[in-house]
Amino acid sequence: MATYNKFNSFVEDVAEKVHNLGADTLKVALSNTAPVATNTIFSNITEISAGNGYTAGGTAASIASSAQTSGTYKLTLNDVTFTASGGSIGPFRYAVLYNSTAVSGNLISWFDYGSSITLATGESLLVDFDATNGVLTIA
Repeated sequence: MATYNKFNSFVEDVAEKVHNLGADTLKVALSNTAPVATNTIFSNITEISAGNGYTAGGTAASIASSAQTSGTYKLTLNDVTFTASGGSIGPFRYAVLYNSTAVSGNLISWFDYGSSITLATGESLLVDFDATNGVLTIA
């Protein structure tokens, strides 16, 4: 199970209307360089090279639900799958969630898989967003 980590700037970005989590395009990009909580925009991330089934900038994570109940907002995303084709993808250790609609590609969070992963041709990685608790809640 990957460990969830929040970028510090996400809190301010929400307060300053950078993110419309119910409508913006959110993407997952892969990196083998550790993000840090003080990173703010996508250009701060060292993304893996595109090719063999991995597209530069990552893959869109479609929104399954964006709603609040009793004062708690929950964002639920559909899972994202990366599949190696015609060669390997990686190595990578981190899956970075960011807002590609925001002009600067503002960062939201990252998931640490604990060690580097390389997908051989035909292998897949499922970025499994929690369908019950959501990828994030704001209370």
